[in-house]
Amino acid sequence: MKMRTNRPAWRGKLAKAAILYAAILFFFGLWNSAAWPQAVSQDPAVERGLKQFQQSCGFCHGPDATGARGPDLVRSPLVAHDVKGDKIGEVIRLGRPDKGMPAMPVTDQQVLDIAAYLHARAAEALNSAEIPSKYPMEKLLTGDPEAGKAYFNGAGGCKICHAPTGDLAMIAAKYSPIDLEARILYPRGKNSIAVVTLPSGEQVKGPLAHADDFVIALRDDSGWYRSFLRDRVKVELQDPLAVHRELLDKLTQADVHNLFAYLEGLK
Repeated sequence: MKMRTNRPAWRGKLAKAAILYAAILFFFGLWNSAAWPQAVSQDPAVERGLKQFQQSCGFCHGPDATGARGPDLVRSPLVAHDVKGDKIGEVIRLGRPDKGMPAMPVTDQQVLDIAAYLHARAAEALNSAEIPSKYPMEKLLTGDPEAGKAYFNGAGGCKICHAPTGDLAMIAAKYSPIDLEARILYPRGKNSIAVVTLPSGEQVKGPLAHADDFVIALRDDSGWYRSFLRDRVKVELQDPLAVHRELLDKLTQADVHNLFAYLEGLK
């Protein structure tokens, strides 16, 4: 018996949620926020390198090294393989006349400083894919808590499974603001439940541990790992987060922010 699953459908919904969530963060200034790591740190070498780079290189490679007439150096393989200016310095000193880059007279210290700046920019780009755990509350708290409460108790159907004085009590004290908003879109912590009916009629039920076209496995009430050949049993999968996945097609940005404003008040 093949597993009945709506995996492709909910994966598409998760992708939609990811786009929605990214759009929300972008709209409210996450990418330009002070919450992100900054390329120019308190390191004096990086500070000097920034000034030297903007003075000598910025007109071609952009003031932030992301490219202009010249290529992007933040994601440059040469910068990635450079060690204390050994490759960057050679290019600066010799230039690349065939590509329109002139040779520049620089000191060893200037090379080290420019290299320090470019490596800092590369590190910033690498870390920028991570959502910060701390984020200014005013950037997120833009919704109407009363509208969020109405959605929770009404159109959202949240009250069917959740209660502000039950499982959601003190929810805002348990998670950071950015994590709380993420959990609205990406609820987690609940595994699918497998119900296996044996030829004898006996049913075995527990959290799904493994599933493919040939085998279904779960952990029963005693904690034992049990597996079954799919063609010899009947299988029903119960997804406790199915309602949340269906909600992804209906949530708007206003709904997300209103719900967050309501839940943020549960402290």
